[in-house]
Formats: sequence, structure tokens, C-alpha cells
Amino acid sequence: MKTRLAFLIALLFAGKIMFAQNAHFTTSGSISYEKSVNTFAIIKRLYGDDLNEGFFKQAFEQYQKTQPQFKVLKSTLVFDNSSTLFTPVPPETSSGNFFSLPASDQFNIIYTDLGAHSVTEQKAVFEQTFLVKDSVRKIKWKITDETRQVAGYECRRANGLMMDSIYVVAFFATQIPISGGPESFGGLPGMILEVALPHENIIWRATKITEAFTSNATIIPPKKGKPVNNRQLFETLNEVFKNRGDAKQVNIYLKSYLM
Repeated sequence: MKTRLAFLIALLFAGKIMFAQNAHFTTSGSISYEKSVNTFAIIKRLYGDDLNEGFFKQAFEQYQKTQPQFKVLKSTLVFDNSSTLFTPVPPETSSGNFFSLPASDQFNIIYTDLGAHSVTEQKAVFEQTFLVKDSVRKIKWKITDETRQVAGYECRRANGLMMDSIYVVAFFATQIPISGGPESFGGLPGMILEVALPHENIIWRATKITEAFTSNATIIPPKKGKPVNNRQLFETLNEVFKNRGDAKQVNIYLKSYLM
């Protein structure tokens, strides 16, 4: 009996070794993402009780009739073992409306040097372009046992906190052993294929993953913009927004440009 049990354990162990040896890992290629933004919810957070009467009420009712509740934006992440490059895809059409919602746009081209743990980010703010060079974003992650399929990959969930107050939910794939993700999300033992900011009403989700060789000529940092670091950018934006709207609106706008 003991001999048979020992044989079964050995067989199981050998099977795990063979699975690990045959497991395929994607270490370079590109990922297509979609960013979905609940514009109705963001407008309600921005304007609050002002939407209950007068001009703002009429404007919001018109917006709900003519605009989709969820605005969808596309982007691409090119990656290899040492770096990633996130690039927004320009929307095919744009329609003007009364409400200005920075969170429903994409301002950033982001290069991440995974070895140096540094980021070079080209950020458009109104008519000005900044070139932000700093360390990678710090997110306090806690990995859970929950899993989900995203774009054909088995992903594991992690809950996080960034900028001291923004709650993050991410699903990452260990089969893509690159510590990256859309925008400047990263810091997990695998590529982030889905990330949500539930209280900000935003979610990024991978829709297609293409495995391919990428050369150093493909993944290069942006070079355009006024050089700043994160602290200098925050001070500049804070100065720009401090006289625009109430404190709650200013905070929401700041988060949108700094995320």
C-alpha cells in the first residue's frame, strides 16, 4: 500500500514538472487595450446637485440623449523583457459637448524601463506638452486567489492603492512574465491585462495579444515636451486648476491628469 502511494505521489510530481517544462511564456509582443469610461457617473460626481436644475440639468439631459454612457478608447502596449511602450490610438471621430471630462480622454505616451524602474511619459495638458521623467508608479498591491480569463489568458486578481486614496483592481497574467500594464500600471509578477478604478468609473481591458519579436528600435521613449518630474508636474497642474471650480472638481481634474 505504501509503495503504491509513493508511486502515485511520484507520478503526480513528475506530471507537475512536465507541465512546468512545457508551459509557454510570452515575453515580447503587443497588446491592444480598450479603456471604458462611464461618462454619466463622472459628470454626476463632478457637478453634483447642480444637475438638478437650470442650465446644467438641461445640458446633462441633452448629453444623455446624444452621447453614449460608456466612452471607449483604444491603445496599444508594445513590450519585451526590458521595456514597455504604451501609445493611445487616436479616436476615429470626436464630438464636442458642454462637459469637459479629462478622464474620458488619453493624454499619455509612456515608456517604462523595467530594469531601471523608471518612466518617461509624454503628457498633453491643454495646449502644453510635458515630458515627465521619474521612477515607476508605486502601488501597494495585495494578490488574491480570485482568477479570471482575459483575452485568452488565465489571470489572477490583485487589489491595490495608489496616490494614497485611489482603489485599484487588477488582473495579471503570469504567462506574460513582464511587470507592466496599460498606462503606467505595473508592479505585479505578470502583465496586467485588466485594471479598474471602481470609484473613478474607469476600466482598461486587453482585447488582443500578439506574440512577436520586438526590437529596440520599436520600443523607444518619447522625446517631446517640457522636462519635469512628477512633483513639478503636480505643482504646475495645481497652480493651473486652483481657481477652476470648487475643491471637489479641482481634485477630480487633478487625478485625471496625474493618473
